[in-house]
Amino acid sequence: MTHGNGADVVYDPVGGPYTEPALRSIAWRGRLLVVGFAAGEIPKIPLNLTLLKGCSIVGVFWGEFTRREPQRFAESMQQLGRWYAQGRLKPHVSETFPLERAADALTLMAQRRVTGKIVLVVG
Repeated sequence: MTHGNGADVVYDPVGGPYTEPALRSIAWRGRLLVVGFAAGEIPKIPLNLTLLKGCSIVGVFWGEFTRREPQRFAESMQQLGRWYAQGRLKPHVSETFPLERAADALTLMAQRRVTGKIVLVVG
């Protein structure tokens, strides 16, 4: 997919044993976005890879970003809304539920049976 160049950005919400291969897949001057550790294990990253690839590792703590930089957060949300309206973003929706079945949606999430997003429809 990258014609042998590697990914410019890797979004890693999983961590664990997947982080190092993700970092190895990065292009020269790419970025690894550390979003979480769903695998349960905080990875040990060989820092020589950052040297060899000239890449950056960036922690993405969304909640803290919204608190510390509310104006930039608002601008980011507006940009995402524009991209969605233009069809540039197409989030994967696993399932759609009426609001009355929100408990069913939460159960699926707790059972880790969701890929992408669940949408609750009001009305």
